[in-house]
Amino acid sequence: MKLIVGLGNPGGKYARNRHNVGFMALDLIAADHGFSPWKSKHQGSISEGRLGSDRAALLKPETFMNNSGQSVQAAMRFYKLESADVIVFHDEIDLAPGKVKVKTGGGHAGHNGLRSLHAHIGPDYTRVRIGVGHPGHKDAVPGFVLRDFPKADEGWLDDVLRGMSEGAPDLAAGDAGRFMNAVGMRVSPPRSGTGTRGADADKSPTAAPPPAANAPAAPTPEQPQSPLQKLMDRFR
Repeated sequence: MKLIVGLGNPGGKYARNRHNVGFMALDLIAADHGFSPWKSKHQGSISEGRLGSDRAALLKPETFMNNSGQSVQAAMRFYKLESADVIVFHDEIDLAPGKVKVKTGGGHAGHNGLRSLHAHIGPDYTRVRIGVGHPGHKDAVPGFVLRDFPKADEGWLDDVLRGMSEGAPDLAAGDAGRFMNAVGMRVSPPRSGTGTRGADADKSPTAAPPPAANAPAAPTPEQPQSPLQKLMDRFR
């Protein structure tokens, strides 16, 4: 079984914040894969279901970002899981908008939600880092992540969220590569081929090919000869 966590802040005022992209990811996964209705439990909202052949519980901590670890730890105890069974979706300012990376272990890089997780369950969980971009200066980061995604970001955001939902069964099965492929297919779909078209693909008329360099000239219609020309021809 996997415990899949989305980081964010509870309440409608935060719902579209960059900091809440983890909540957004879990909402779509729950809807797409037929999970149970959300229930208040383990200091958060939880939904249960299956991703492929794997059982999974989705958790959105309601402790606010800085105390996310409390809710995750409580859910782990209930399901008797280890840190290696936990997957966390979160915003990442050190990645360009729309960029996604999967990582296991490592530091929290100053992310307050990850800092709380490290303190309560250790670092040995899997993270799905969802790039939201950087404001350019570290002092601007708190305000930046607590603002809504602008309308200009809605296109790539929808693609990323759908790709992650489609790849969620692979992620739960431990296949990060296939998960990333699913995201990539949404974010950068392959272009259609430009191979040879079929014989009937183009019905427009084509020009006749030019004559070969040494080909004889095409005959021209004969003109009627004058009496003088007929006479000259007799003596040639």
